[in-house]
Amino acid sequence: MAETAPSGDTQQCYSDRICSPEVTFEAIRPYLAPLGVTRLARVTGLDRIGIPVWNAVVPNSRSIVINQGKGIRDIDARVSAAMEALERAIACAPEIDTVTSTRGKLIAAGAKAEPLICLTAAGHQDLGDGDETAWAQGRDLFSGDEVWVPLDAALLDRTVENCRYWQSSDGLASGNTLDEAIFHGLLERIERDAETLWKITSPAGRLSCCIDPHSLADPVVDDLCGRIEDAGLVIRLFDITSDIAIPCFVAIIGPRMAGKTAQCRFVEVAQGNGAHPHPVRAAIRAITEAAQSRLTFISGARDDIFPETFLRPLPEDTRQLLEADPGPADIARGTEKRGLAHLMSRVLEKLESARITSAIALPLTHGEYPFAVCKVFVPGLENPEGKRRRRFGPRAISRSLAFR
Repeated sequence: MAETAPSGDTQQCYSDRICSPEVTFEAIRPYLAPLGVTRLARVTGLDRIGIPVWNAVVPNSRSIVINQGKGIRDIDARVSAAMEALERAIACAPEIDTVTSTRGKLIAAGAKAEPLICLTAAGHQDLGDGDETAWAQGRDLFSGDEVWVPLDAALLDRTVENCRYWQSSDGLASGNTLDEAIFHGLLERIERDAETLWKITSPAGRLSCCIDPHSLADPVVDDLCGRIEDAGLVIRLFDITSDIAIPCFVAIIGPRMAGKTAQCRFVEVAQGNGAHPHPVRAAIRAITEAAQSRLTFISGARDDIFPETFLRPLPEDTRQLLEADPGPADIARGTEKRGLAHLMSRVLEKLESARITSAIALPLTHGEYPFAVCKVFVPGLENPEGKRRRRFGPRAISRSLAFR
């Protein structure tokens, strides 16, 4: 398959950013070394697919050393990796104003304070109204009100011992502007919620979501899938869109015979997820992330992938996904309006329709860089698998009861 991708005005149809990745990279380049990024590496060639994937290396990181990025073009993947490294570096030690207080005192003073008990770490008690901690001020995206949240819930510093909150990059995002960062953090929260709900659906229900990616009739999707198929691999795309009605997909890439043999290993099958108001964009995100995940295993460099992972057999439920029978996409495209403000408004409307009425954006930068980083909390949405006191929230519990 040709290694060309849309360029110029056509490329803008596949991006929400206010400027090109080339411009973004030149803006962030001076800040890479000061924030600990020592190397950007193109790892695309380690695989035979050819979908661009890059690494950003941060040797002294308090989080993970290897950060990854993917995209339609090389420059997209390079910037994606660099921005992920920067957002993680910021989240390790955000230089933002905090107050040390209790929730009870904040509320007594007329402030709003969200304890985020959905993110309490395993083995810890929920933050009580009388417990003192550091609080940072975010903004509710629905009401516009200022809301205090525990700083520890936003940290990504693995050197902190016995942290009350589960540390995760879920909802952590960056952008050329704060609005860009908030938008992409919000989409990630919706994507993780949809994946959690899909995973607890019945096996037959999961398989029935499989669609033919070529039925989306998009040249970039066709090109990406063509590369995968030309490499002798199989791709399965699942429409996991939840009641929130923001398109979400899971892409699975594996060997052609993986669905027919019990000898396949876990690392031979890769998964990627994507969410976006435009279905094609969501599918592209899922497919490119699956290619990135595959290279995670091939490169062996990621420091949160342990040696025993490479010996694990492929789980039966994953093997079955590769055998799913794809159907045509039944997705209303609607009017594909551009503009971040329109897209953000659309996402918030969909959340509100699903009775999700709280979404808090906590800026982790305040104009000191030519990029913005934020952490987005949506307490009403489900979280991905992790070491939390509560594995599931009300939405997942309700879904699981429906399948009993």
